Amino acid sequence: MSSSPSPSESVTTAGAAAQLIPSAVDSPAGRPGVEPPTGKVGPVFVTAFAIAQLTLFIALLGPVMVSMALKVTALVGPSEAPTATGLILGVGAIAALIGNPLFGWMSDRTTSRWGRRRPWLIGGSIGLAVCLFAIAVAPSVPVLVAAWFGAQLAANGAFAAYLATVADQVPPKQSATVTALAGVMQSVGILLAVQLVSVLSQDMIGMFMIPAAIGVVGMTVYALVLPDKRLPARPPSGGWRAIGQMFWLSPRRYPDFAWAWVSRCLLILGSFLFTTFRLFWMIDELALNETDATAAVATGVLIYTVVLVVVGQVAGYVSDRLGRRKVLVFASTALFALGLGLLPMVHTVGGFYMIEVILGAAYGIYMGVDLALVLAVLPNPENAAKDLGVFNIANAAPQSLAPFLGAGLLSIGGGHNYTLLYLTAAVLVFVGALTIIPVKQVR
Repeated sequence: MSSSPSPSESVTTAGAAAQLIPSAVDSPAGRPGVEPPTGKVGPVFVTAFAIAQLTLFIALLGPVMVSMALKVTALVGPSEAPTATGLILGVGAIAALIGNPLFGWMSDRTTSRWGRRRPWLIGGSIGLAVCLFAIAVAPSVPVLVAAWFGAQLAANGAFAAYLATVADQVPPKQSATVTALAGVMQSVGILLAVQLVSVLSQDMIGMFMIPAAIGVVGMTVYALVLPDKRLPARPPSGGWRAIGQMFWLSPRRYPDFAWAWVSRCLLILGSFLFTTFRLFWMIDELALNETDATAAVATGVLIYTVVLVVVGQVAGYVSDRLGRRKVLVFASTALFALGLGLLPMVHTVGGFYMIEVILGAAYGIYMGVDLALVLAVLPNPENAAKDLGVFNIANAAPQSLAPFLGAGLLSIGGGHNYTLLYLTAAVLVFVGALTIIPVKQVR
């Protein structure tokens, strides 16, 4: 870290309440899984789905954005806080890398009478809340490291199951619209998390626990609405080979999935090469002081998010109406590369805001369509959570790599080589656009 409907035409409130009763077994003879979705999902399901994404990211991203830095500063002081915070968040990134495929695999194999996904949605969000409380009262950095590692594991347990519900429940003709909504809610969740934490900044326990409570409520509501069918029998374990495949899918056997994975990885890498060093770039290249640069970044993120929210929802709707994914993913990724490539020519704050508009529009289209494309090329729909966990490595790994690669690029030629940094990011992202072209299963 950082991703449904009923089989009927619509989901009613009564139908949602009925899901509290353990689901009946309903799968074809000889298959341990469940039928793929065909009927469109209704507004009750879609609303609960959106709220779940929003609330989980409020709970999880508040600490990443602000809360953790405040907690660490209170423990070790401002001089040591950056190093300690980097250690804590870095270890957490490892947990996210491991947890998403691992818990996705476990969710796919869960035979609970309450379904495959519900136990993980609720259990993961509660586990996250417990770990956030441990962070709020932690007396030392080692405790913070352990608690944040646990928080990332728990959150990814919930998120792996959550994302798999799209494959479980949403038919292909509606998938882009629904996944676009998830992308929009993720971005809105980031904004709300920062705002909420800023209001609660003087209350250490409230700063962590109010977002945590919001996350538990949102995920629980979604779990109750979700028509999650029970898995009648646990699939064969597959031994050590299956455990190794938790983190790997053969590119030779599943080339379309592999191309989509590479495309996402390169886009995220390029994006984080920009955002990781954005503040320093504004100070060094635009000659802003720290206060003005911070304010400009905040405004830029707001502009980016507003554009992303509007464009992303439209893109998902258009993609479903046209039945097209590849062309929109290619165009959005290429547009993102163009925005990064223009950065070396920007010398004003106004120019920076225009770049944020371009990047927001590009990423909005991408988030509105790409997950729908990924769902269409999953190797095995019955292992959707595990396979999506493998795909999530393309989100998590570049976030860890970007600071090291970016620092190396900046140091070439005497340091502060932002031109090389952002042109490299643009090239990487454009290559990511090109890797969508070989995908054959999706138009």
